[in-house]
Order: sequence, then structure tokens, then C-alpha cells
Amino acid sequence: MGHTLFEKVWNAHSVRKLSNGQSQLLIGTHLIHEVTSPQAFGMMRDLGLKVKFPHRTFATVDHIVPTDSQVEPFADPLAAEMIRQLRKNAEDFGITYFDLSSGRQGIVHVVGPEQGITQPGTTIACGDSHTATHGAFGAIAFGIGTTQVRDVLATQTMAMSKAKVRRINVDGRLLPGVYAKDVILHIIAQLGAKGGIGYAYEYGGEVMDRFSMEERMTVCNMSIEGGARCGYVNPDQKTFDYLKGRPYCPTGAAWDAAVERWKSFASDAEAKYDDVINIRAEDIAPTVTWGISPDQGFSIDSTIPDPAAAKTPAEQESIREALAYMKLKPGTPLKGTKIDVAFIGSCTNGRLSDFREVAKYIQGRQVAPGVKAIAVPGSQIVAVLAIKEGLDKVFRDAGFEWREAGCSMCLAMNPDKLIGDQLCASSSNRNFKGRQGSPTGRTLLMSPLMVAAAAIMGSVADAREVFDVEAAAMA
Repeated sequence: MGHTLFEKVWNAHSVRKLSNGQSQLLIGTHLIHEVTSPQAFGMMRDLGLKVKFPHRTFATVDHIVPTDSQVEPFADPLAAEMIRQLRKNAEDFGITYFDLSSGRQGIVHVVGPEQGITQPGTTIACGDSHTATHGAFGAIAFGIGTTQVRDVLATQTMAMSKAKVRRINVDGRLLPGVYAKDVILHIIAQLGAKGGIGYAYEYGGEVMDRFSMEERMTVCNMSIEGGARCGYVNPDQKTFDYLKGRPYCPTGAAWDAAVERWKSFASDAEAKYDDVINIRAEDIAPTVTWGISPDQGFSIDSTIPDPAAAKTPAEQESIREALAYMKLKPGTPLKGTKIDVAFIGSCTNGRLSDFREVAKYIQGRQVAPGVKAIAVPGSQIVAVLAIKEGLDKVFRDAGFEWREAGCSMCLAMNPDKLIGDQLCASSSNRNFKGRQGSPTGRTLLMSPLMVAAAAIMGSVADAREVFDVEAAAMA
């Protein structure tokens, strides 16, 4: 009987079965940042422990760094202290650290792939929810808590329960103006924010095969928003082409051997899955969230749901709560709703391809008066490449603020925050209450091009109409 990639990687990294039924799992690569690591290192010092395999741990700073200016010292003393602690911990424990001065700093889930640290057939852990991003390379990547960060630092292992595997096939062809972000928002809306609990998601089908590595990363990134423990795509030639020549990848004969090994981890054709979901690409439209959970999303042409039409009292209450917070009325279109802020960036959509795609359409256009629009590269390398191509000028000329690398407005750990009940069109991954810094701030998740359309129109808009995407696609 064949096996899935998840089973193969799990079995290859399983050290032993624990008495509670969990497995002790070897973590091949450990990624850390400034927010969830200080307490873990503190526990290490208290216990008098050293990092077991420091060469397997890589650090960067992303959550708390300001993006308007990264000249130190930072105005926020807490941010300055977090930076100081991470530098000290990396130095004391012999860990590779991509500092602000390195030219390689950025969001941890952007830095790992672009440095070639993320590789197929490996286990990856990081004290961050969106570690599933690395599954785009055929890795099994988990977000973990601070005590687990300590465990991995001390032993290079952690205790885990094995997940079931759900295969999600997306077949057919996406319509013009529909992107990877729409695909994952559609999947989450269909299966629910808790639909993936207990599962690893294996994404496949014709659409995933055609997707670039950046697009696969966008999909895998939000697996956690659907409740899955991780998400991945089987490695293929695109994976190998992306990785070849990157700093931490093997070279020469070792590269050839690595590729053969990586190929062996792909799911077998006869692999058995615990569940299979089939989705037609043509059924996916530009998708936007309307509520306070990533599964509260729909096609841009839809109207706000009516709580009275929900099937259960719990669903009715969930919709009522979301609409009250978002200040939306049942039965009304979301399209045309005024926005205050537009944000393009994050570990979901802060890569070079995201900025290239938006830049194609915003040339000669202007951000609407009263809208604050910011574009934030996911890493220093993304920023350098974007500037080399002149993308930063395109964004600035259109009225966007072009920032320095960091998590920025994805979350409320740096100066980029919403004020009051501002409504933000965002390319990030979470629309929870207060996620973007204000306890009453409101977030609408959508693709980068949809964010750009909203920024230019000053309200939620269909990018296909604003930019005549279909005609552009045929040109």
C-alpha cells in the first residue's frame, strides 16, 4: 500500500512512541524570531541547558520591527529589548541570526524559503502560527508554543500526536482575477475554521500543479486558519528549480542526491487518504472575508448573510456577533463599503510576485483620497529585488507608502496599527477582533490585487472590474 508524504516524513523523523500515545518527533529545522523565543531561552538558562544542535536553528526579527524606519534604537523600548535579547541569545547559543544589518532579515516564513533553509522531506517547527507556509516545499511544518520552542532547542525533538491526512484537489482553470489567496479563502469558507482539526492538508490537483512556489506558499500559509495542523504540496520540478543555488542548499553531486531523496517523499499514486475534497477552479471567484474569522468569507458579488437564515442557533449567534463588530447589515453588498486603510504584505502575500502582479495594474492609477495605503516587502531581499525592478516607484507614484521589511500591519506588535474602528482591506491572514492593533479595528482579508482595487476606489471593489483584468489577461 502506498503512503502519503505526511506519513513518509513522519515515519522518517519519529524517534519513539511515548507512553501517552504521542510520538517523539525529530525536528530537522527550527526557525525562531524575537517574540516567542526569549522565554524559551530563559528556561534553557534556568535549567543550565545548551542548544542541542545550534546549526539546525535559524533566527530573524520580524514581528516587532517598525517598517517606516529601522534605524536603531527603536522608539518602543519593548521592541528594542526584544531585539537585544535575540541578538544575545543567538550569540550565546551559537545560532545563525539574520539581523537587520545582514541584508537577509525579513518575515521568518519568507526568509526560510529564500535562503534555501526550507527543504522537502523535512520537519520544520517555529513559534509562529503560520509555519505551515513551508509545507509548499513538501515539508511538514508546525507552529508551536513557547514551551515547545524550549523543547526543540534543548533536544531537537518534540512530542506530537500524528494527524490524519485530508487531500484537497483543486482542478480546472482559475478565471482571470482569481489568485492563490482566493483559493485558500474559498477552501476555508467551504470547510470551516475548525474543519481541519486533527488533519494535515495535502493540496493537489491541476491548479496546485500549475501554481508557482510563491502561490503554493500562500495556500499552505493559511492552513492553520482552516484548523489544520499543517498543509503541504508534494515536491516537484518547480520545487527543485526554486531551491537550486540558494545559500543553504547542497551543490554539485550532493544536490543531485538531495533531489532524488526529495522526490522519494512525494505521496505515492496509490496512497490512501482519510478524506478527499474535490473543488472546481471555475467555482472560485475573488473572495473576501466579511466577518471576524477567516472562514466568514464569500465571493465579492455576494451579500452579507442574514443570521436568521443560519441552520443552528450557534451559527446564528456567530453571524450576529460578526456583523455587530464589523458594522455590516444583512442582505447588503460588501462591495462599495468604504475603507480607511489598505495593506499589502505579510507572510501570506509579501513576496516579489505579489508586488509584481499589483504593479502591473496600478500604473497610472491613484489611491483614493482619505485612504492610507502601505506596501511592505516580506524580506530585505524582496525589497532589494523590487526596487531593482522599479516596483517601489510604481507603488509610490500610485500613492502607496513603500516600507521596509517586517510583519507590519498583519498583527499589533509594531507601530503599524489601525486606529479606532478603521476598516482595512488586507492581504494578511487573520481578521480576528483587534488583530490589527485597535480593539475596534476591522479587517477584510483578500488578495493583493483586491486590496489595490479597494485602495484606488476607496471602497471594497471587484478588481476584475476596476482593472479590466480579463482584457489584460488576453493581451
